[in-house]
Amino acid sequence: MLYYLTDIWNSLVSVFRSMSFPVDYLDIIFLAFILYWVIKLVHETRAEQLIKGVALLGAVVFLLNQFEFKAMKVIGNMVINAGLVAFIVMFQPELRRALEKVGRSKVMKPISLFEPSVTDSHDKESFAVDQICLACEKLSRTATGALIVIERQTKLGEQIETGTIINAIPSEELFRNIFFPNTPLHDGAVIIRDGMIYAAGCFLPKPSKEELINKELGSRHRAAIGMSEVSDALIIVVSEETGIISIAENGTLERGFDREKLNVHLRRKLFPVGPEQRKSKEKKKTRPDRSKKGGEGQ
Repeated sequence: MLYYLTDIWNSLVSVFRSMSFPVDYLDIIFLAFILYWVIKLVHETRAEQLIKGVALLGAVVFLLNQFEFKAMKVIGNMVINAGLVAFIVMFQPELRRALEKVGRSKVMKPISLFEPSVTDSHDKESFAVDQICLACEKLSRTATGALIVIERQTKLGEQIETGTIINAIPSEELFRNIFFPNTPLHDGAVIIRDGMIYAAGCFLPKPSKEELINKELGSRHRAAIGMSEVSDALIIVVSEETGIISIAENGTLERGFDREKLNVHLRRKLFPVGPEQRKSKEKKKTRPDRSKKGGEGQ
């Protein structure tokens, strides 16, 4: 064993001596960043336990290769050869979540396809926000449970397939009819796409860390958190126990909204102010009000 450790050390020393600056050092830095990103991705998830099992299996195979256990050595090598396929199967949820995060990054936004007209989409979504806030206010007063998902860049085709296509203009009355107790679609979620009520009665995924969620939160809140973990959607929840309005985004839940706060929050998230709009607003603020000065002179 000491011979193998010495051989490994000598190999490492020879590798560092043969490294060229800066390409090889940058290569190591990129590799370290990728490893850190993978560890951060699987931290406190089911994949963390799977990685521990894979590491243990790799250590066992390495030890078996040091001895003359021919049968075990062959089996170990077969397991390693099939490891890539097994890795993809076992870590499918984590890999999918990672690719979705890459697809939602700012770098990929210019490549988005099939985007509707900006002005038309803004008007529809603005009207939808007003109706959602009005409906949530009234649903909150009567403590009627509701679950509304506002689709953004990540398309929610899988969740839409579990519900009923409506494709209707949003209105406060329609929301209240959908979530009225004992109606066929009241248990599922409503999905808003391009300012329209596209589907209702949709089922949402469970959260990845359900055991860490407050036990006081019901199934609607858990579904909202789960949906926010795998997409960039905004999910509004009205509790049927307390009537409290909450919003789930990026795996977190923020509670205690009223109609006004909900409207401001949704507009800030859905219609972010661009640099040109920000400059125009600043100019309007700094521009003197001549009418007031004239009035004072009179």
